[in-house]
Amino acid sequence: MSIKLRVLVVGCGHMGKSHARAYHNLSSDFTIVGLVARGPASRGKLNTEFGGSYAEFADYYQALAQTKPDVVCISTYVETHAPYALAALEAGAHVFLEKPVADNLADCERVIAAARRLQRQLVVGYILQVHPAWQKFTELARTLGKPLVMRMNLNQQSAGADWATHQNLLRATSPIVDCGVHYVDVMCRMTESRPVSVNGIGARLSDEIAPGQFNYGHLQVTFADGSVGWYEAGWGPMMSETAYFVKDVIGPKGSVSILAAAAGVGQSANVEAHTQTEQLRLHHAARGADGKFLQADEVIPVRDKPTHDELCRREQENFLRAMREKTDLSAHWQSALDSLRIVLAADQSFREGRTIKL
Repeated sequence: MSIKLRVLVVGCGHMGKSHARAYHNLSSDFTIVGLVARGPASRGKLNTEFGGSYAEFADYYQALAQTKPDVVCISTYVETHAPYALAALEAGAHVFLEKPVADNLADCERVIAAARRLQRQLVVGYILQVHPAWQKFTELARTLGKPLVMRMNLNQQSAGADWATHQNLLRATSPIVDCGVHYVDVMCRMTESRPVSVNGIGARLSDEIAPGQFNYGHLQVTFADGSVGWYEAGWGPMMSETAYFVKDVIGPKGSVSILAAAAGVGQSANVEAHTQTEQLRLHHAARGADGKFLQADEVIPVRDKPTHDELCRREQENFLRAMREKTDLSAHWQSALDSLRIVLAADQSFREGRTIKL
């Protein structure tokens, strides 16, 4: 029987809660040794859900020194990702780190180098990589020929506490960086080609955020095989609920799209809806001698529809396998680095008004 891994959960917001629930429910493999959050309300509420059985900490470094965990799960604001991950790795822990790895490339490279040097497993929270519908979406996109045209967005209309969270995020990152790494990572896996250039545009749509911050962004990326992709993301009370969920890929042989009724009008602030996928529509471009389509569109149902908590559980199960089996994560780390490089280049493109060559 394998020894349980002692895990320190850092961050008790939306992602942190879901990961903590995964560890709590995977009790034959993990035991939570502490919940860390600066605010007592968030960690206290989560601990109450678990019967109040876990130690609580306000200071991460104190918790790390006191609990001596085997595993650290980090779901905090992006500016803390690199320093927290480096401290955990140097303390001998494996790390599950929410995306992105860091708010700059140098720190991202530093974290990956530390994991490699210390021979610790570092898994980055690219939740779509474990989603069965997105796995199928990527698989079908690869059958459409080259080049591909990839169209994706995720705008979020937010108010109240959600807008306050977005404002906090904007102090260190932008929507196309924070959210964009997910979808740019998907694009890279669909094309299996090297990104060569990036353009970005953005806008500051509120006086409630500081000058120099922008809460709307749009990036365009070109790949070596001629494929192109765009991603759009905006946060705030002014964002439209119309067409906030576009997930569409076009190639010479046809197109494939995610059809998600749950991601309808009024659902952009519902994080649970962001990963809901009811069907995929596959369009075939082939025509006969009469110029008409040879095959009707296929609507492919998605029977495995994990909730957000279930997806986080699958991420932790993958993380557990990586630790138990000492999986080579070099490709995973390179993917995390490449996707961050693209979204940071988009941010730079907007700020400098020029195309960024990669």
